[in-house]
Amino acid sequence: MSRPVFRFAPSPNGELHLGHAHSALLNFDRAQAAGGRFLLRIEDIDTTRCTPAFEQAIYDDLAWLGIEWERPVRRQSEHFDDYRAALEALADEGLVYPAFMTRGEVRGHIAEAEAAGHHWRHDPDGVPLYPGLDRKLSRRERRRRIEAGEPFAWRLDMEAAMARAGAPLDWEERGRGPEGETGRIAADPAQWGDVVLARKEVPSSYHLSVVVDDALQGITEVVRGRDLFHATSVQRLLQELMGLSPPAYFHHELMLGEDGRKLSKSRRDTGIAALRAAGVTPADVRRMVGL
Repeated sequence: MSRPVFRFAPSPNGELHLGHAHSALLNFDRAQAAGGRFLLRIEDIDTTRCTPAFEQAIYDDLAWLGIEWERPVRRQSEHFDDYRAALEALADEGLVYPAFMTRGEVRGHIAEAEAAGHHWRHDPDGVPLYPGLDRKLSRRERRRRIEAGEPFAWRLDMEAAMARAGAPLDWEERGRGPEGETGRIAADPAQWGDVVLARKEVPSSYHLSVVVDDALQGITEVVRGRDLFHATSVQRLLQELMGLSPPAYFHHELMLGEDGRKLSKSRRDTGIAALRAAGVTPADVRRMVGL
């Protein structure tokens, strides 16, 4: 019987905080308890925000916490060809399309629809669904606009993708969702609409890259925060479209700040390095995150 494979996959666009420590330690502990493997993946697709300094800080913080990982580390920026190949395979089946609407155009279209009395749907993160008007463009018009250098994103044609997938999808949840969901969870990718899979200047989105990486690395157990629970629906759909075996999922509770919101790099919540400098020990961190 093959060993289970876990992974921790941070982005080097800021300092790791207690929420990251919780997820990394939980992955590492579960891997050890199961006699499995533990991998570290650096999700640095966004090369404008990710830096070598933040990447080195990840290694330093995890080592200080007593976490060991297999080498070499997979860095997404070194595998753009893998994501392009996956995107091209979906395009060959007519499941993606170039979307040209700007944010201003999207806002304007939605405002007009709502002014006319139409309720506009939002995804689980509260973002209005993309109008998808570009789906109706002819191949000739798409090619003309691309060759003219117009900015665009490659979006999944959700309706076509769900028709291609056929049977209803689900996943094995070994943790709990935001409402306590566990066991076999019915996937509902349609609630996300036509999600972005890549942009003109970036060959992959989170959804596409995480599915490709998990498959290529043989990940069998995805342990991550509950804020990604609903995103699993989109990832299950992509796995089905690409003929990939899904891992089991364990969505854990989030570490919250004193104001009740989840910890965030963008808000510069106290990082692990700062805690270390203040004399906090790895054992203290474990207690702070409930482990």
